[in-house]
Amino acid sequence: MLEYMLLRLSLVVRGRFGGRGETGASLVEYALLLALILLVAILAITFVGGSTANQLNNTGQSMFNSP
Repeated sequence: MLEYMLLRLSLVVRGRFGGRGETGASLVEYALLLALILLVAILAITFVGGSTANQLNNTGQSMFNSP
């Protein structure tokens, strides 16, 4: 799914900005790149945070339930 989104985004950016002979990246391209990086970072933090919380809960429960 992520690969499809990246491919689609690159095609949109190329179609919109690629045919004009511009050199360098425009502000819009930087904004799109930043948005994509933020999305991936938020998803990664959410996943790692959830699994870490589960591990801590399991550890706490095993300590509380031990004789």
